[in-house]
Order: sequence, then C-alpha cells, then structure tokens
Amino acid sequence: MAHWFHRNPLKATAPVSFNFYGVAGSPAANKICNDLRTTRARLLEMFTDVTCNPEIMKNATDAYFSLLQGFIASLDGTTQENKMRFIQNFKWTDTLQGNTPSAQQDAVFELVSMAFNVALWYTKFASRLAGKENITEAEAKDVHRSLKIAAGIFKNLKEIHIPRLITPAEKGRDLEPRVIDAYIIQCQAEAQEVTIARAIELKHNASLIAALAFETANFYQKADHTLNTLQPECSSKWRKYLQLKQHFYMAYAFCYHGQTLLASDKCGEAIRSLQEAEKCYSHAEALCKEYRQTKGPGTTAKPSEQLFFLKLGGLIKNTLEKCQRENGFIYFHKVPAEAPQLELKASYGLAEPVTFELPAVSDQCSAEVYATFDLTKGAKNDKAKPKDEEVKPVKEPDLKPQQDTGCIVC
Repeated sequence: MAHWFHRNPLKATAPVSFNFYGVAGSPAANKICNDLRTTRARLLEMFTDVTCNPEIMKNATDAYFSLLQGFIASLDGTTQENKMRFIQNFKWTDTLQGNTPSAQQDAVFELVSMAFNVALWYTKFASRLAGKENITEAEAKDVHRSLKIAAGIFKNLKEIHIPRLITPAEKGRDLEPRVIDAYIIQCQAEAQEVTIARAIELKHNASLIAALAFETANFYQKADHTLNTLQPECSSKWRKYLQLKQHFYMAYAFCYHGQTLLASDKCGEAIRSLQEAEKCYSHAEALCKEYRQTKGPGTTAKPSEQLFFLKLGGLIKNTLEKCQRENGFIYFHKVPAEAPQLELKASYGLAEPVTFELPAVSDQCSAEVYATFDLTKGAKNDKAKPKDEEVKPVKEPDLKPQQDTGCIVC
C-alpha cells in the first residue's frame, strides 16, 4: 500500500502526581489516586511504543479514563459538579503551537487533551502500518478502521466534551473548532484513500473510482478551507499537504472519468478529461515542492518521489496516449475546449467516523469512596496559570520508509 500521510507532532504534557495528601481520606481513595498516576503514565508510554497496537491502546485508554471519570461524573446521585473536578492542574502543549503549553485546573481539560492524543496515535499507527512492505488485506483494514476511529474520537470531543470546558480554547489551539474540524475531515479523506486503493486493486468500475476520488479531493479541499484563517506560521505546512492531496485526487478523478468516457465511446471528451488530469497532477507536483520547502509543525518528506505519486503520473500518461491513438484510428472526435464538469457522487465506500464512547466509570469510584475525599482537609493546587517553563516535547520513534513501497511513515 503505497500511501504517505502528513502527521503533526503528538501533544506533550507535564507529569501529574495525583498526590492529594489529607484530601484522600481512606485507603480506597488513596488507591484511586495511585492508580490514576500509574495508568496515566502507562498510557503516555504507549504513545511512543512501536509495539503498541489498537487493542493495547484501547485497554490503556479505558484503564485511565474509567478512573479519571471518577473526578468528572456525578457520583453522589445529585446533579452537582463533581467536587474533585477542579482539584488538579493539568498542562498540555498543542500540535501546532510548539512547546508553549496551556494549563487548566480541570479534569475535563485532561480528558479531552489525552483523548486528542489517543486519536493522534491512531492516525500515526495507520500511517506506520500503511508503510509496511507487502501489507496484507487485514492490515489494510486496520489502517482504514484506525483512521475512522480517530475521526470518531475527534468528533466526540468536539460535540460532547469540549463544550463542557469552563475556559474555552484559545485561537489556534487543538481544541478550537477550526483545528479539530480539520483533523476530522483529514482522517475521513485518508480512510477513503485506502478505499480507492482497494477499488483499484480489485478492478472496480472506473466510474466508482472516479467518484470516490472526487469525493476525497473535496474532503481535502474542505479541510484546507477550514484552516485558512489560522496563522500561516503554524498551519502553512499542513495546508500544503491538504492542497497537494486535493489536486492529486482531482487528477485521479479526471483520469478515471476519462476511462469511463472512453468506455462509452466518447473519446474526444475522454481526451479532454485526461488533459485536465495532467493539469491537476502538475499542480500537485508543484505543491509537493512547496510542501518540502515550507517550515512548520509536522513531518517532512518528498511526496513527488513516492511510489503512490509516480504511479498515477504513469497511469495518466498511458491512458491519455491510448485515448489519442483510438481517436486517431477509430473515433475522430473533436476534443472539447472546456474540461468536463465533474458532478460525481459515490454510492459506496465513503468513510464515516466510528462512534467513540468513553468506558464506564471504574468500580473503584463508588459513592462511598467518593465521600471519603474531603476538600476541607487539604489545600488545592495553585490555580491554573499558564507558566513560561517548557513541557518537554514527546520523543517520537524515528521510523524510516520502506524502500520498496516508497512510503514515508510519519
């Protein structure tokens, strides 16, 4: 599977001890605090462990979130806010803002920030798997599903949990609508790339492939437009990726639409569609160069040298030459001056986010144990204040591309 995906860096966070001396008034309460510390540390380790898979990640996520919800959900049978929600300060960086962290004294902020990283992990797992040599059908399905799971997590955070924050996200931060929308749409578009590759491999109808490619190009365009009001220094590189993928899949759409037209004996129109595919491909090629030269968060690669890119160039060239030969021998059709207007709608293969649900509150967090946390017996941490000190960036695995596929793993 010759795919290449741009990836922004993981969010980094400051260590959290969950040491509530005096407040945790029972052995069971102390155990919850100790388990919160260890399950959080375990989950953070999994983000950079190359042996981690979706099953391990889900188990680690559920272990931490089931306990963390004991500081968020109402445990005393009332509608009042959980008394433990605002006891601990949490500090996280953002994927587009370097090492300057945001801090909030709010367990919901911790939940959405950690879940955001979980979604990012699924995208990076998908990217790593897509770069393997001789990827199996089962692995391709894992890539596809992981991207849809990530989209579902981002969507769930946007719709349910981020609105619960007391302090709204600042502009350009991960939790603000433009950024999280772009992540959702990108995940869907990349999942559809896997669908397109599968459809081509199985030699599905050219009209279906053209429609899927057209829908995918529109997804990338929508994601790019979502980011167009962000500061260029933090979004330009990401946007170049989205733009080059948009034009790349428009080239795919025109190429396969040309094949559909040729099969319907519309050779002149097929030639014009292939010429437009060449134009889109050249534009994508220029954007690949701009992407390499643009500074900003995220990975760096040479997309135009990847196998997925080169194969399409060859396909467009060969298909156009075939159409021109057929037109010279059989059809003698006039080539239209205007490119065909693509109004393609895919009936199958569109990627929808997988619904994400938090695990149930841990059995450890019972109403009886909750009652033993006494906020009058200990001082809260300092009120949340963004500090100047840097949170250490996550040291992500240095994964190299496979030589035979030309994929860059990000």
